[in-house]
Amino acid sequence: MNSWLSERFTDTTRNRAELRLVLYSGNIQSELQRNSVVPLLLARDPELIVALREGNYATTSQRLIDLQGEIGAASIELLDNAGRVVGATDRVHLGKNRSGDLAFVDSRRTSDTVFMVKELESGGFGFSFARSIRVASDVLGVVVVDADLSKFERSWAGFADAVALLDSGGRIILATEPRWRGRSLEEALALRDAPSAIARALRATADWAQTPPDTFVRGEAVLRSEVRVPFRGWRLVSFTRYDSVRERVNAALALVLTGFALLLALTFYLVSRSAWSQSALFQRESQDLRALNARLQREIATRLRVQKDLAVAEQTLAQSAKLASLGEMSASVSHELNQPLAAMKTYLAGARLLLKRKRTEEALASFQRIDGLIDRMGAIARTLKSFARKGGEAFAPIDLRTCLGDALTMMEPMLRECRVLVVRTVPPEPVMIMGDSVRVEQVILNLVRNAVDATRGVNAPQIDIIISQGETANLTVRDNGHGIADIDSLFEPFYTTKAAGQGVGLGLAISSGIVGDHGGRLTAMNTPEGGAVFEAEFPIYQSEQKDAAE
Repeated sequence: MNSWLSERFTDTTRNRAELRLVLYSGNIQSELQRNSVVPLLLARDPELIVALREGNYATTSQRLIDLQGEIGAASIELLDNAGRVVGATDRVHLGKNRSGDLAFVDSRRTSDTVFMVKELESGGFGFSFARSIRVASDVLGVVVVDADLSKFERSWAGFADAVALLDSGGRIILATEPRWRGRSLEEALALRDAPSAIARALRATADWAQTPPDTFVRGEAVLRSEVRVPFRGWRLVSFTRYDSVRERVNAALALVLTGFALLLALTFYLVSRSAWSQSALFQRESQDLRALNARLQREIATRLRVQKDLAVAEQTLAQSAKLASLGEMSASVSHELNQPLAAMKTYLAGARLLLKRKRTEEALASFQRIDGLIDRMGAIARTLKSFARKGGEAFAPIDLRTCLGDALTMMEPMLRECRVLVVRTVPPEPVMIMGDSVRVEQVILNLVRNAVDATRGVNAPQIDIIISQGETANLTVRDNGHGIADIDSLFEPFYTTKAAGQGVGLGLAISSGIVGDHGGRLTAMNTPEGGAVFEAEFPIYQSEQKDAAE
């Protein structure tokens, strides 16, 4: 990183130094070109020509002073043909003899402008443009214009460590280091104080740690940059210390390290914050899970209580439905019991008369008839008693045919009263299922009662009851009534098509639940001929099937 930054900033510093030199070169060229035009203009000035011809120089100096303010030249002097200063912007020089100056001598030899560089007594250099003033081929005098290039030295000192202007011969004519003027560049760079031991050690360390410098100025490593000035082969050289490069590299490295430190601090903060957030989230989730677990346990307990209550309610509701059916049949059963009682009374009266007449055999026959009537009444009572008990405590193998017979025995008074023709079709062999006989009888009773209600108002009402077995044991109840209007809602609780007071719509819902508890299903459909068909499917008792197969 240090090496890469050093190379980058070194290239940048070198490019900036070369760019400054190009600007300095342009300034020097512009200044020289501007001053080189002045002698040409003054050599054609009519007032100066007249003054040289007539020898009247009263207003010449003021004329030159005015021109100097407009042109910006360092100084302007007018020499007569003998080399005497007859006009000058600096009146101190009036009357001086310049006949021996190279500028006067060379300008008289040519009609062009002559540029001269002369070393001054102060150690610096002067720059002047000279041109002869001619009328035809006669030389009347010479005008000399000095250019002030020393101002560039002062401006260079504020922007560069060391700058030197070299002429075509390699001599330094302008420099920010006064000791360099008049010397070659190699001689100028050799002018340095002997370094101390500490300075030599620091220089060796810097040379080992960094890119080797171009040269040394005042004992310090510098970059050298050079451009050509498009004037008489001049060159402009600058020397820039490596301190600026080192400072920028150190600043960049410090910035990078600070950025890394901030990035690491930010990463640590984000990781810590993320860990804290995750910990807080886990705590909240743990609390939520504990609360959810407690709520689920309460809901499970509540659901178990509701299920128990529902099971009790269903059982109570089924028993209520049976008792309701039993109540509806009470009138018919009462009529059914009254007939045997009346017959028994008649048979007893006849038997009494037969015994008085000593006709014992005929009296015994009457007693046998009375005994048959008593058995019939007992069968009716047993069936009602069996249907009235709750049941459903345990399943056992039962014959579906027996359940049908018992149910029809209970329904016989109602069927006879309604004059409904019941056609039974049952197989000769037992149809065994695993179930509760009382609950199965309740299903049959509900289906037959619904079929009786469906055939009210129909001519020749008929109910077909079919028991069959194959893969399942099927009980089919078909009537020739008006059919079912809304068959999709048939098994929903409290759905009924009966008039108010004749049913609450629970019979088929309870029947469907009973069949489902036995592992089967209860379905209903309308027949094309009219009427409805209910079919209850029960699983076959497997053990009975295996015994039969063996």
